[in-house]
Amino acid sequence: MAKTATKVSKKAPAKKAAAPKAAAKAKTAKAPAKAAKKASAKTAVKKTAKSSAATASPILTLRHIAERLSELHEVPKRQANEMMGQVIEMIAKSLKKGDKIRLSGLGILQVRKRAARMGRNPQTGEPVKIKASKKIAFRAAKDLKESI
Repeated sequence: MAKTATKVSKKAPAKKAAAPKAAAKAKTAKAPAKAAKKASAKTAVKKTAKSSAATASPILTLRHIAERLSELHEVPKRQANEMMGQVIEMIAKSLKKGDKIRLSGLGILQVRKRAARMGRNPQTGEPVKIKASKKIAFRAAKDLKESI
């Protein structure tokens, strides 16, 4: 509702000068009804999104992995979370240095350099220079590919 109220207040000063006060009051009375319709539409969309998300495969986050590790190794969740965070930091630092990270059974992470090139702006079609950059590449291990 707050969003529609700000929209109405922005439009109201221009219309008050041109239209009588009664017309302005009628417009503000319609705004809550529009907001209610929008809110009900949004909740309907959220409900369908949640139901479709429930049928889709769940997302395994770093926190979930830490929780499972804490249960398996009988370690507090907080400690497992910290350990996972430190592993991610170590991987990030190694990649920043340019090292290749081989995780047996999972795959290889490495930094690859992309050369500078010419591209095109899709709106105008005009040529644009794209500068050189680095990207992180992941190559899945044979075991992982076969298991999926």
